[in-house]
Amino acid sequence: MLNPEQVTALLDWIGKRPLRRGPLYRAFFATLCYAGLRPEEAVALHVSDAALPETGWCEFIVHSARPEVGSQWTDSGEPHDDRDLKGRAEGDTRTVPIHPDLVAFLREVIVQYKLKPTDVLFPGEFGGRLAGSVYRRVWDKAREAVLQPHEYESPAGKRVYDCRHTCLTAWLNRGIPPAQVAEWAGNSVPVLLATYARCVVGQRDNYLKQIYDVRYVGEAE
Repeated sequence: MLNPEQVTALLDWIGKRPLRRGPLYRAFFATLCYAGLRPEEAVALHVSDAALPETGWCEFIVHSARPEVGSQWTDSGEPHDDRDLKGRAEGDTRTVPIHPDLVAFLREVIVQYKLKPTDVLFPGEFGGRLAGSVYRRVWDKAREAVLQPHEYESPAGKRVYDCRHTCLTAWLNRGIPPAQVAEWAGNSVPVLLATYARCVVGQRDNYLKQIYDVRYVGEAE
């Protein structure tokens, strides 16, 4: 699992890429690392899915996903397929908080690309959706440039999807109730706990203090 310092360094490196699309890729990966979206949910976002203030927090309204399934498996012949959210009823949505740093990244992208409310939030290089082959390549280059060789060879953040894992683990480690994390993440609580229970660290002392403070029935005064 990536730590906060590694995430910051990776996003900084991506944002400063010599190509002009660096800020867009940074905002895309920050959406996974700070808001816990799945990659296929992030590529499906439109500008209107978030009313971005100049500063402070706001929210995404996540309503669809566009996973890559191969052009031979879609009616349109495109590599992406429009689908409802995983684990949700047809047409259902979920609300996810947007960290103030991510708000700033997104506002920069909208201004730089002159995006309209109906536009895709993370457009591909030639329009349309951001391709998985492209953002996976950018992520791999960032890991290779930023991480130590042994870290790059390790599983830490190796897949783009691991950015989401990093976010959800951070939320749990900060004491946010699992039910709330599950709601933001679009998971059930049992699935969330089965996946992330062993990743939660740093709470032992708090738990022991809570146990110590319990007064049992019949305890001597």
